[in-house]
Amino acid sequence: MTTVHPFRFSRDGLLGLPASPTLVINDRIKEMMAAGQEVFHLGFGESRFPVHPTLARALQDNVHKRSYLPALGIPELRAAIAAYYSKKFDRPVSPEQVVIGPGSKALLFALMQALDADILLPTPAWVSYGAQAQLAGRPLLQAPMDPAADYAVDVDRLAHTIDQASTEWRQPDLLLLNTPNNPTGTVMSTEAVEAAATFARTRKMVIFSDEIYSLVTHPDITFASPAQYYPEGTVVFGGLSKHMSLGGWRFGLAILPPGEAGTQLARALQAIAGCTWSCVAGPVQYAALKAYSGSPEIENYIEACTCLHSARTNYLYEAFEEFGLACPTPQGGFYLYPSFARWREPLAARNVNTCQDLAMHLLDRYQIAVLPGSAFGDDPYALAVRISSSYLDAETEEQATTLIEAFQQNGNPEHFFQDHHPRLRQFNERMADFIGELEGELLRTARL
Repeated sequence: MTTVHPFRFSRDGLLGLPASPTLVINDRIKEMMAAGQEVFHLGFGESRFPVHPTLARALQDNVHKRSYLPALGIPELRAAIAAYYSKKFDRPVSPEQVVIGPGSKALLFALMQALDADILLPTPAWVSYGAQAQLAGRPLLQAPMDPAADYAVDVDRLAHTIDQASTEWRQPDLLLLNTPNNPTGTVMSTEAVEAAATFARTRKMVIFSDEIYSLVTHPDITFASPAQYYPEGTVVFGGLSKHMSLGGWRFGLAILPPGEAGTQLARALQAIAGCTWSCVAGPVQYAALKAYSGSPEIENYIEACTCLHSARTNYLYEAFEEFGLACPTPQGGFYLYPSFARWREPLAARNVNTCQDLAMHLLDRYQIAVLPGSAFGDDPYALAVRISSSYLDAETEEQATTLIEAFQQNGNPEHFFQDHHPRLRQFNERMADFIGELEGELLRTARL
């Protein structure tokens, strides 16, 4: 007997909208692990390091903060974040410019709702940008960046995409940037940031600058924000999920432009928050006060975690270079974005023709979990995948704690990776086997 239900789902927002690929693959991996299968989990972009004790105590001490709080955040927290960003990034930020929400993802979506804007998005790009635009009913225009230039944001390519779209009467009003970048692990150069800011100002576009990984910029890499060059037209997004490993706490922030424009955006966001999430949980807000206090103890912890992310990501990158994989040099966060296009023919012989095919092949045959580049808006036939270095050998709280302690005591790469990274080393071995097989097949084909 067929069950009849009364639900009629929204065609506007949900038509063709898949579940988040990152969350889907994470759920599948958990199922495989629960069934006793070995999986090398490089698909989920979650920083795994322990909650800093100061923040853990602050959360516990404020558990009684159970009442509704201001929708835009408690005043002392907004002031603390303004002071922190002003000092850390050397640009003036006032408390009135700061708003908070339950994760930067929620704030991005809310502000998409607030603005009547078509969106220009350089790709490849984080999986949720396009999905959020669809849910918000905002037309999305994708501008593919050049793999040969490590997908660097190129204003000429942005202009070309707009010019092509103008024949269909399309004119984007909002440029969405992400630096350090997910999925490529690259950081926009200061020159590229300034060029993008000038481009947006000239064309009277708003910039949404997703800087959730800004405090995980690798050592010796310079981070720049469009807000430095185009403050009146840029909204900056951040939060605690990456540099403090607090993704599940759901704390995000946005820094609005100064002046009347920022005031109006804050009013719009206050209205949206009041109708949806009401406020960020009280204990989380008061714990965040500690996170943005500028405490040397916390700042040293952020630096140690960033150095460790850099070391682990570059450990894999160096191996990829030896394997002959084309891959942008990682500069921030914990991602690598290698392309296997060099082995297109032997992969096709295995019925692997797309990024999705490649990701499933690696999972099914080698127990390696990655995300396909097509999930990030890349060409499905580019044979690119996103790899996250953040999970292996940090699967448990105990392992993650041990990694931090060992790295702080002796960060010598040779000993550190030999003694504390069996899973990363095993992954490299499996990847070497996979590529070795492809190379062998390529050579046999060449001899025929």
